[in-house]
Amino acid sequence: MTTIIATYLVHDNKHNLNKKAEGIALGLTIGSWTDLPQLQQEQLKMHKGEVLSTEVFEQSSQETKGLIKISYPSANFSNDLAAILTTVFGKLSLDGKIKLLDLEFSEELKQSFPGPAFGIEGIRDLLQVYNRPLLMSIFKGVIGRDLDYLKEQLREQALGGVDIVKDDEILFDNPLTPLEDRVVAGRDILDQVYTETGHKTLYAVNLTGRTFDLLEKAKRAVDLGADMLLFNVFAYGLDVLQALRENDEISVPIMAHPAVSGAFTASPVYGFSSKLLLGKLLRYAGADLGLFPSPYGSVALERDAALAIAHHLRADDVFKKAFPGPSAGIHPALVPVLFEDFGIESIINAGGGIHGHPAGAVGGGRAFRQAIDATLKGQKLTDAAQEHNELKIALDLWGY
Repeated sequence: MTTIIATYLVHDNKHNLNKKAEGIALGLTIGSWTDLPQLQQEQLKMHKGEVLSTEVFEQSSQETKGLIKISYPSANFSNDLAAILTTVFGKLSLDGKIKLLDLEFSEELKQSFPGPAFGIEGIRDLLQVYNRPLLMSIFKGVIGRDLDYLKEQLREQALGGVDIVKDDEILFDNPLTPLEDRVVAGRDILDQVYTETGHKTLYAVNLTGRTFDLLEKAKRAVDLGADMLLFNVFAYGLDVLQALRENDEISVPIMAHPAVSGAFTASPVYGFSSKLLLGKLLRYAGADLGLFPSPYGSVALERDAALAIAHHLRADDVFKKAFPGPSAGIHPALVPVLFEDFGIESIINAGGGIHGHPAGAVGGGRAFRQAIDATLKGQKLTDAAQEHNELKIALDLWGY
């Protein structure tokens, strides 16, 4: 029988994880069992949730903390994420201190999901860059600014050697910089820089608006030459991401932004684990690149949580591997740490670390590229800084 297996972290004030687990398995499936006549038990057996294991971690006079693992038959739900999440965590998410840590999909069930269209290999093919982490930067301070300002920022970032430039996630359609104009202007600027320097940069435009307008807006952006779409997945829902991914006319990579996800993942005792929501489910639904808080900035995840997200984005599976993009608090001095934590198959994503460079975004981008090249060669950044002024300035500003 095809199933999905859910793992929960539970705090039980009645100190009986086995009873708690059986209550969940029944409550989220057939509702009762022992009181049913034998005939009805046979009829409903294929729909009953099955407790696979319980494990106690800690016990106190107030509560018992532990893991519960339950298998749910796929006969109970349609093969979409909305149905699956409602089945395994719908009303249960309202039932006190319980957190959904992981979902294990059967191989048959995985066939219902697309995974990334491009993934790591596809994005590298677009850029023809294979031997280093990609460098990404962000438009900054563009609210209330006109298209000329945006074009100037885009040009400077591309000239600095940045591989991907993304819109700010709060840059929505507006009279000064509407989506279509941003795409056309971005295509023109990046083509100019490529002609001048031979360096290719991709621009991820923020896809926003009413949900039922998104498909047509995305198609229009692609028709106009968009390189990539940025999408605030958790403001819209994972199923909307999947719909975008599965439309053949939206033939560009999709970058998933973590905005709003903290409401689902931040609590240690409620909601979803970040590795499940920002890692596994994003990838299954079709994100080619997943952003998440780095362990280093002011809006930070714990290192183990960030590494777990990256693992699920790149783990061996039937789906293409997606790029992990640890974000926030990134500056050139952290490049060796990023290599150590996330490896070459990752995105180095910087905002202030590029725009805050005294030589502007051109200098900021070059400082990062110099730090990346030095780390690839096994060279200390302090030594590389003696050869590269942009990197030296960055290290003097942000530290060694």
